[in-house]
Amino acid sequence: MDLTTLATPVYFGTMAIEHRQLARRAATQGPSAGDYTRPDTLTSLTMGTASLALPLATQRLVRAFAPGRGRWARRLLGVTVAAAAATTIADRIMRRSAAARSAEPGAGPDADGMSPPAPRWAAAVQQVGGVATVAGATVLATATAAQVASPARMWGRGRRRDLGRGPLAWLVAVAGWDAIYYWNHRLMHQVRLLWAHHVVHHSSERYNLSTALRQPVSPFGVWLPYGLLARFGVRPWLIEQSRGINLLYQYWIHSETIDRLGGAEEVLNTPSHHRVHHGSNRRYIDRNHGSILIVWDRLFGTFRREQPDEPVVYGLTSNIGTFHPLRVATHEYVDIARDVAGSDTWRDRISFVVRGPGWADRRRAERAGRQAPIPSVPAALPAG
Repeated sequence: MDLTTLATPVYFGTMAIEHRQLARRAATQGPSAGDYTRPDTLTSLTMGTASLALPLATQRLVRAFAPGRGRWARRLLGVTVAAAAATTIADRIMRRSAAARSAEPGAGPDADGMSPPAPRWAAAVQQVGGVATVAGATVLATATAAQVASPARMWGRGRRRDLGRGPLAWLVAVAGWDAIYYWNHRLMHQVRLLWAHHVVHHSSERYNLSTALRQPVSPFGVWLPYGLLARFGVRPWLIEQSRGINLLYQYWIHSETIDRLGGAEEVLNTPSHHRVHHGSNRRYIDRNHGSILIVWDRLFGTFRREQPDEPVVYGLTSNIGTFHPLRVATHEYVDIARDVAGSDTWRDRISFVVRGPGWADRRRAERAGRQAPIPSVPAALPAG
């Protein structure tokens, strides 16, 4: 029984109530970033619906690439290895060509005294092969992790510890899921491939209950496995129930209509704390990753309070400017593919995938600076 699906009527009912509250507030205080707008709300609801339906298809697809069991696993592995080899060869050819062009006369130029241009096919192999390798490796890693770390598999290995179905089992399951979620959520902001999965949730420049439903639809990535809880005696069905409880808790904290909650702010994740998490302000970026408990952020140095002198600016540091669900779901993957295609070393290709979004921005700026033409300098400045 999926608790998040059962709560669907509650979602719509509470969104209607919040919408009325915000409309009354806007009438007296003016518009705010919490107000509902038709395009944004429709996008969030579409993404929420897709997040329930698409995993049913994508999980089956991922299983088809699982090593040892998936019928397409060997084929994909072969294609990935071949693409990596071809790209490596193309990299060497391009480097040698660049070295020849920059060398002094007599260091490998052609008969006219000019170095030959780099082969076009090598540049094409670099672009296509690099993207194919990264995409293949991502699918294989996702499928492998899903198979090896599934709750059912973990339970089969650790079932000698069985916490049963009592209060202790529920406590370990819910608190354990929350602790693992903190680290996975933090990794989603620090690893670009995982950010491409999670950025969907941060893409709205609005902040209301509908934002909570703007969930990722992509299955790609490797996270800390929640199946680890089974090794500690938590039954798989209870792990799934903990997932639902965790998601349900996160729903109500996506709101501007709820202010501070007194002493609860010290222990629980609240609307105030989560508004900070959705902020694109420099002070608020990558803070407050907890779900139910905010104590994880306090323990591991990622906590930040909402500041009255700095209102939260919602959205991304570079907003995508569209409400099209497909673009919202895929824009970061497209950007990763573009960056990988434009790279000429494996170090850069891998870094564009596993390092943070901020690193990718800086590296892209460095490459653009190297490729920009150097302005000519006059031999002498005019007098006066």
